[in-house]
Amino acid sequence: MNLENPPKPRAAGPKVTLETCADEPIHVPGQIQPDGFLLAFDSVGTLIAWSENAVQAVGFAPAMSLSISDLPLPDDMKELTLRCMTAGSLGDVLPEALETTFAGREVDCVAHSYQARVLLEVIWRTHSSDELAAFALAAHRAMIRLKRITATTDLLEATVAEIQKLTGFDRVMAYRFRHDDSGDIVAEARGRTDLDPYLGRRYPASDIPSQARRLYLINTLRLISDVSYLPVPLVSWSDLPLDLSHSVLRSVSPIHIEYLQNMGVGASMSVSIVVDGRLWGLIACHHLSARSVPFSIRMACDVLAQVMSASIQAAESRSRAAEMDAASTVRSRLSQSLLHEEDILAGISVHMPDLVRSLQCDALIASQYGKIISSGEVSSTLAAAVLQSIASESQPLIQRNSLQEWPEPLSGSLQGWVGLLALRYDPHTGGCLIALRREQIEHVRWGGKPEKEVEAGPLGPRLTPRGSFAEWREEVRGSSVPWDESRLVIARQLLAELQRVSNARHADLDRVRTQLLATLGHDLRDPLQSISMAAFGLQRGLAPQALTKRIQSSSGRMQKLIGQALDMSRIESGLGLGVNLTKTDLARLVVDLVDEAKTAHPGVQYAVHAPTSLTALVDGSRVGQVLSNLVSNARHHGKVGHPITVMLEEASDTAVIRVLNVGDAIAEERVGTLFNAFKDYARNNERNPGGMGLGLHITRQIVGEHGGSLRYEYSSPHVIFIVELPLQGPGRI
Repeated sequence: MNLENPPKPRAAGPKVTLETCADEPIHVPGQIQPDGFLLAFDSVGTLIAWSENAVQAVGFAPAMSLSISDLPLPDDMKELTLRCMTAGSLGDVLPEALETTFAGREVDCVAHSYQARVLLEVIWRTHSSDELAAFALAAHRAMIRLKRITATTDLLEATVAEIQKLTGFDRVMAYRFRHDDSGDIVAEARGRTDLDPYLGRRYPASDIPSQARRLYLINTLRLISDVSYLPVPLVSWSDLPLDLSHSVLRSVSPIHIEYLQNMGVGASMSVSIVVDGRLWGLIACHHLSARSVPFSIRMACDVLAQVMSASIQAAESRSRAAEMDAASTVRSRLSQSLLHEEDILAGISVHMPDLVRSLQCDALIASQYGKIISSGEVSSTLAAAVLQSIASESQPLIQRNSLQEWPEPLSGSLQGWVGLLALRYDPHTGGCLIALRREQIEHVRWGGKPEKEVEAGPLGPRLTPRGSFAEWREEVRGSSVPWDESRLVIARQLLAELQRVSNARHADLDRVRTQLLATLGHDLRDPLQSISMAAFGLQRGLAPQALTKRIQSSSGRMQKLIGQALDMSRIESGLGLGVNLTKTDLARLVVDLVDEAKTAHPGVQYAVHAPTSLTALVDGSRVGQVLSNLVSNARHHGKVGHPITVMLEEASDTAVIRVLNVGDAIAEERVGTLFNAFKDYARNNERNPGGMGLGLHITRQIVGEHGGSLRYEYSSPHVIFIVELPLQGPGRI
């Protein structure tokens, strides 16, 4: 460095030549508001930058080697600055304030360390100490009142009212951000009755660009005491701009000044509402003329906002915790149902109302093995189209919030359904749960037409702030309420649980298939051996009548085993058994089946109670299989010597069939698995040695495909199985 020709100080910030306000580096404006002066030091206390008005206020001649100890500052100011330097060696230091006297007048002194630089700001006071003491007492009372309020709406209304009283601003508003960064005025306190109310109006996200939102998180309070102020330039020995993110005196964007002037605002103050580390909203204060707010009152307003933010955060945390607990309960109940329910869609169907509440949706669609169920007035055609629209997606969780996110052919025929949250828990079987939300048609009251326009403003041709803030109404369509983070967390947890259950069911299915093959391999040996021996006897000329009867018996047993195996294969693969519905006289069916049982088992007593005729739309062959299985079950498990009773009656468009046998009540621990396949306790029954434990399982599937129900009851001394079938077919019960 040439010491004979030292460098001259230069402007400490970039020249503002903006094309859009989103490009503006507002944290390094290179100037401050004229409410005080600023001095900046490096980490060892050397003066590196200052505001132009500081030279006269402090009384020093700029020089490169000036240290804080060389400046004619009060000792307490120097001590505050040196404390920040010492602490700043370990990292950034938040602003620390001091009340003192400088040049014969009371001032507020604020110092902080940021990016290895220490900024000292001196702010002129406009109120006496006695006035500030009264303000402080009022602020303390306001804090006590706010701490007693828990409802968010009441809290916002009380806070704006208290801040309006403390500061005297003409208008104080609570502004809450939406998911798209636009915001609504949700509370308002006006000190003048002639002001147009802004409550309920919305302002577009573009009114507060992203870099401004960042500063609202870093520096939670900003005052513009006079919108028409002339900024004071900063000068520096360095080419590096001075970052004023934490500064109290930072000059604001000229575009924002133009914005406020377009609104007719003379002074402005904003206080951030920060919840869970995010910018939840703002307290915005406007005055029609210039208005200075003492630094201590600003800090009191900041504390009030922090008290309010903490209360809002606590309320939201309680609400989220309650939602998560409720969702966990629904998820647990659903999981238990699916693990015990053979038909996964039937299990989901039972819990659809709870799932709708948990996911906060308007309708649900569920699919498995090509079968689809839905709720909430969703047609089968639309449900199939919605499923088709996600068929090519690879991710397990899919969300949509607007019509633009749907495939073009479908977007015009969604019948008002716009929001989608799809959980693809089993792609191999088409297992999917889809939550739908309706289109949210909003009639928005904007605070002026939201779009900005390119115009020639004070800074030349560019995107200029809106000039009108009169209420402007708009109908907004094509979007649903977006899926918030809480709903996405609940959806992810539900997806994981459905995937776990699905994997468990696949493991069970593999086990069932293996067991079925092993059972068939074992149980078919005896009838095959019997047929083989009978054939050998026929060749040897033994009595043909007895041998023929043995062949018929063994082949019938084989046919039953193979039929059950085929039925199980269809059930477990999700194909269902398939029913061919025709008008059938159930009374004739019951009588004929019992007659066959009497012929086949003449030693067993049977009783039938049925009307002369009862016609129903059923698959006669499959219903006959149901009756045969239940009568066979009664014969094999009932007490010997007691009759088996079959009863048929009509009740409310429903055919009710009861099969009763005398016997002991089924153990409580077995009732829950009574209709499961391959029950260990159902096999190796000495009265039914060839049984595989499939009869009741297949029977329930047949009844279910008819839209009916099957249940067990015990009324001493009778074990009773009750079948209910809709007379007019599935869906009519």
